[in-house]
Amino acid sequence: MSLLSFSKLSKTRLSIFAALYCTALGANAADANDPRHDDAKTLDEIVVTASPLHDTAGDLSKPVDVLSGVKLDENRAASLGETISSIPGVQSSNFGAGVGRPILRGLDGPRVSILSGGLSTQDVSTVSQDHSPAIEPFLADQIEVLKGPSTLLFGSGAIGGVVNVVDGRIPEAAIEGGFSGRAEIRYDTVSNGNTDLFRVDAGNEGFTVHADAVYRNNDDYDSPLGKQLNSFLDTKSGALGASLVGDWGFVGLSASRFEDNYGNPGEPGDPSLGETGVHLALRQNRFDLKGGLTNPWGEGSGLRYSIGHTDYTHTEFEGDAVGTIFNKNANEGRVEASFTGSGGWKFAGGLQGSQSTFEAIGEESFVPKTDTNAYGLFGVARKNWSDFQIDFGARVDSVKQSPLGGPELDFTPLSFSLSGSWRVSEHWRLTANLDHAERAPAEEELFADGPHIATLAYEVGDVGLNKEGANQLELGARFTSDKFDAKVAAYHNRFKDYIYIVDTGGLWYWDEEDRFLPIRQWTQSDATFRGFEGEATWHLADNDQGKWDLRVFGDTVRATLSGGGNVPRIPPSRIGSQLRWQSEHWRASTGATRYNRQDELGANETPTAGYTLVDAHVAYHFDKGDTGWELFVDGSNLTDQIARVHTSFLKDDVVLPGRSFSAGVRVFF
Repeated sequence: MSLLSFSKLSKTRLSIFAALYCTALGANAADANDPRHDDAKTLDEIVVTASPLHDTAGDLSKPVDVLSGVKLDENRAASLGETISSIPGVQSSNFGAGVGRPILRGLDGPRVSILSGGLSTQDVSTVSQDHSPAIEPFLADQIEVLKGPSTLLFGSGAIGGVVNVVDGRIPEAAIEGGFSGRAEIRYDTVSNGNTDLFRVDAGNEGFTVHADAVYRNNDDYDSPLGKQLNSFLDTKSGALGASLVGDWGFVGLSASRFEDNYGNPGEPGDPSLGETGVHLALRQNRFDLKGGLTNPWGEGSGLRYSIGHTDYTHTEFEGDAVGTIFNKNANEGRVEASFTGSGGWKFAGGLQGSQSTFEAIGEESFVPKTDTNAYGLFGVARKNWSDFQIDFGARVDSVKQSPLGGPELDFTPLSFSLSGSWRVSEHWRLTANLDHAERAPAEEELFADGPHIATLAYEVGDVGLNKEGANQLELGARFTSDKFDAKVAAYHNRFKDYIYIVDTGGLWYWDEEDRFLPIRQWTQSDATFRGFEGEATWHLADNDQGKWDLRVFGDTVRATLSGGGNVPRIPPSRIGSQLRWQSEHWRASTGATRYNRQDELGANETPTAGYTLVDAHVAYHFDKGDTGWELFVDGSNLTDQIARVHTSFLKDDVVLPGRSFSAGVRVFF
């Protein structure tokens, strides 16, 4: 990292942090570490906001993982998928630095719902691999990952899981101390890029306000094979929010803006001829209202409601010319009530509805303008008997899709779940989940008919597609002790009428570029997904020299079609480890993750070689008065491995970034 590169950091940003630091030096030094940046709580203590009963993670029989605290800080990345990819069972799609959507247990696209504070992000990232989710992971307080069709409470489409980003833009309680905030600047060597973050929350016992902003600017990144052309990324995001809060509950509003400009490295143009590559400009305005009442029907009851409106557009530029414009206008509402019944039963139920209009205008308008109206009714019930717990859940939806110039299609997905847990002893807990979930086909699966230039294919939908159904059985075990923690899960998921896109072997002539594109057809077949995932942490030492932990994790998924053959684009199995040390002021870690060769291939797929990614982190934290400071350096792909993401349509042309170092400063006030 050269001094010349560092000089690109603006004088304005450095002067802001210099002023903050001088303020901190003038305050009285605090003896204790900054309580707003404690290490992540144990999983048992974290409240999962995506649960309608607002349980702690340890109370849930269903599979859940939460990233928060310093673990989230160390994993924050430009994309949501990359941020949470250290969680077993979670990998990320790839279409260059600008796009990374979560893949849960081999499932992606419309089967994985991405939520912002419990409501859908309402972007078009499910329509194409080159479309980025409209969400900023650097602003998250915590990220919740719920796996499997047991996430039916958030829509019938969430057959693979839910990723809920909790950002606190609508404060739900008074701010401790009346004022808090954080800021960060970081610089990375691989793209000569920087990310700047600012957030503040303030208020009294009755009124709170929130403001945040992120700016990210990355050039084309370096790879082991040279510069990855047209992989630049430029992001701006910000929000304002305010709430009335009290013992009675809360009600608040927020307004946010998300802008993302990024290149498509699969179509870089020819810089030697002055040709500009294909790039995308994404814009989203979002307005949310959220509220809740505490104990409206007695102790243990609650009422929560939320309404969101989204205006989304992104434009794909071919050089300086506008190629295709994607627009989506959406409204969504949700209300849920929880209460305690007789005999120790707990109940929650609610209604959810959404209306959206999606259209693509221009050369790549391979999906017609479509209006979608969806309404859902859901409920859950829980009963505890000492060391036993049982949960029931059910949901029914009505989904109507009306394409311009085509027939209206109606679907009625029905989903239910049964789960239980048994605390065998002080240390052991066993869980079992049986789920049935259905989803309606998405717009692109039904109505696509045209060249999809981003994936360099001609895509054909099928209006005759049936509902997709999944029956999953999962068995899990968890062990906790002072010296060792571990959890494992095995699952078997049988799909009826699984929807996927397959290479037909046919070709379509693209006269504009004088080349042939493969024809890909959306089709259905019964399929079986089976997999295993787990992690274990040994607490090696905790003494005057610091705390030492060793973590190992791994996951694998195998997906086959009933008529023979494999489901295409399934992520490879992997195994990883990390050694971590932490003292009063310092923390450091180093680890490696092995992604195995993927040669269990779908029709007309090619294999992907295995690779090992090595990373390291080091940070120094200190407090001055009411301000906490943290200096950090992160390293990734330290051995400069050539890494190709098997799930990417661009894997033959685009590799992951090479050896990289990021350095920066965080401040908590």
